[in-house]
Amino acid sequence: MSATGMKKHILIGLLICSIYCSCNKNSSNSNNSATNGYVDVTINIINYNSLNVVGGWIYYPTGTRNIIVYRKSISEFMAYDRACTYQTDKSCAPLIVDVSSTFAVDSCKNCGSKFLLIDGSVNKSPATIPLTRYQTSYDGANMIHVFN
Repeated sequence: MSATGMKKHILIGLLICSIYCSCNKNSSNSNNSATNGYVDVTINIINYNSLNVVGGWIYYPTGTRNIIVYRKSISEFMAYDRACTYQTDKSCAPLIVDVSSTFAVDSCKNCGSKFLLIDGSVNKSPATIPLTRYQTSYDGANMIHVFN
């Protein structure tokens, strides 16, 4: 390979590397591994009255800052990390479910982001990234498996 050909390969490699590396530099609003704790739990809904009705929810002690388990329908549950996706390195408190049981809200003084519990999407900025969502499976009777 000629010196010119070698220089082209190096330049292309550097360009690809710089593009790849710059994609994850938005530290003010990133959904990084700091909000992705390992989760693998089975929850018996008999032990949680609020999960026996559609729209019910609980905080469950697992994940980065615990999780919110929300009953979306008779047969579907959603599970989200309670860490806000805005400025994850500065997050001051876990998200809380509001009185309507419809939103998870960041109560930090400089944030106030709001997320829909039906799908984890952002309802109010400054966050732009949806909540970290965990997979769920329901046996149709009493048990929910939450995992990632």
